[in-house]
Amino acid sequence: METIKSKKEFERVFSGGRRYNHRLVRITVLRVSEGGLNKVAFVAPKRLGNAVFRNRCKRVLRAAAYECGLPSEDASIIMFATKATHGASSVEVAYALSQLLRKAGVRCDGD
Repeated sequence: METIKSKKEFERVFSGGRRYNHRLVRITVLRVSEGGLNKVAFVAPKRLGNAVFRNRCKRVLRAAAYECGLPSEDASIIMFATKATHGASSVEVAYALSQLLRKAGVRCDGD
């Protein structure tokens, strides 16, 4: 899975991307036609909790992204964990992610 690693790539997605929210996950999407990179990133901010809590959230996000077939050929996506991500299963987060991707107009292989 190709991931966004550099600060420059993050800034590119943040500045040009659109944001979509769900209780379990938040995403920022930059379409390829708008200069996308076809990569994905997983973010769990420090305000969520300690390292163990944040790492669990990122594992759930990675599993959900795998179920949805990310990274998509259509866009670059940054996925943000929420407090509710920790207690949710990867299947629940994958369903929420597929709904957000549909809103964003990005193809999800998990559908």
